[in-house]
Amino acid sequence: MYRKNSSGWFKHIDFIILDMLCVQLAFYMSYVLRQGDWDPYVIPLYRNMAIFVELADLLIIFIFEFYKNVLKRGYYKEFATSIKQVLMLLLVSSLYLVAVQDGNDYSRIALFTMVGLYAVITYIVRLLWKRFLQHRMKNREEVSLFIVTSQKIAKEVVHNIKDKNYNMYKITGVIVLDRDMYGTIIGGVPVVANADNAAEYLLQNWVDEVFFNVDKSVAYPKELIDRCAEMGLTVHMNLAQISDSILGKESIGKVGDYTVITSSINVMTMRQAFMKRTIDILAGIVGCIATVIIFIFIAPIIYIKSPGPILFAQERIGQNGKPFKMYKFRSMYLDAEERKAELMKENKMSNNLMFKMDFDPRIIGNKILSDGTRKTGIGQFIRSTSLDEFPQFWNVLKGDLSLIGFRPCLKSEFSEYSFHHRTRISMKPGITGMWQVSGRSDITDFEEVVKLDTEYIKNWSMGLDFRILLKTVKTVLHREGSM
Repeated sequence: MYRKNSSGWFKHIDFIILDMLCVQLAFYMSYVLRQGDWDPYVIPLYRNMAIFVELADLLIIFIFEFYKNVLKRGYYKEFATSIKQVLMLLLVSSLYLVAVQDGNDYSRIALFTMVGLYAVITYIVRLLWKRFLQHRMKNREEVSLFIVTSQKIAKEVVHNIKDKNYNMYKITGVIVLDRDMYGTIIGGVPVVANADNAAEYLLQNWVDEVFFNVDKSVAYPKELIDRCAEMGLTVHMNLAQISDSILGKESIGKVGDYTVITSSINVMTMRQAFMKRTIDILAGIVGCIATVIIFIFIAPIIYIKSPGPILFAQERIGQNGKPFKMYKFRSMYLDAEERKAELMKENKMSNNLMFKMDFDPRIIGNKILSDGTRKTGIGQFIRSTSLDEFPQFWNVLKGDLSLIGFRPCLKSEFSEYSFHHRTRISMKPGITGMWQVSGRSDITDFEEVVKLDTEYIKNWSMGLDFRILLKTVKTVLHREGSM
């Protein structure tokens, strides 16, 4: 899996966003209480201060890692951490006011009131959010973890990770290597496979991470670990029992109370993850607004040409095999899925792991006339201009998709994947990606698609995302110009 450095990075992002809202609320309340006015943002000095405290707070959080192990902190330690962060913000803000030309005009009472309110608000919000996360831990865990272990210590390992579940793992199943215990329950978790069928099971199910911990009487399953690496999964191995089963990019961390060495295809830092998610949220908001505008114009045409729902929802496979519903403007007739089987013989791709054809008669308005002329309509237009993709910005906003990533596959296609194919789904899927900007109409070999997606994951950077985004815009404009 493409792993985000610092365990549970998405939880930290939630905390950071909440923290930034807290500091802005404290700033606003301090102004209202001190000045008796309701709009500090019309005054340049206060408006600049509002922007500065956000940026300063974000910088302080990243530099001093104030959210490291945040879920493990108790009431006192959380309070002490909050006070440290607030005092540093006070110091930086004071220096800022000294440095700016009209800083003396800023109310010092408002400044200290802001800091005091911020300390109280952020402390309360952190406690409440941690309680919410702990509740969600029990009801809707975010990361699917499989435990690979041996019979002797299986119960101990399961209970250890469940009791120390700071990372919000969904312990999906246990794989026991030295005995066939399929169907039994260990600590409330089902045994789903044994040594013989473990790799095949992991291939066909939603798996984010795999934790290996066997007792000393059982050899470490290097072949299974290699298979997990081939699939692009994140692998944790109990450091106390590691021999030479090291692969990929490694880091030291914790799973439950166990110190582990973690291997993954690539690592995204918390800062990078924050930047990528922030861009996704901004793009999602803008894209959703654009979707509403586009809907007003094309919805009546779609309905007239093919009565039925305007939006099309389809189950797709997301990161590490997690299913989700993806939305598009409907560009095909209602019976498109039923007709797909009869058209498979015209599939341009080298196998049935992806479907593509030159002229698809299932698209609304597409017809082959008696003289052999091919006639297109609204369906082909919205596909060629990528307008059908716009509802996916809602998926981006929800977090199912990213702006850049692999194109999510169908469940039927995923069931045909080999081990190395699974690597391409080890990062969050996207609206566009490496394959789309590399001449997608010319690529008919699915292995080439896998190669491009894997290359993207291994070499990911924000710069690469921006380059792909620019190429996507260029590709779409070129298609529109050639219509």
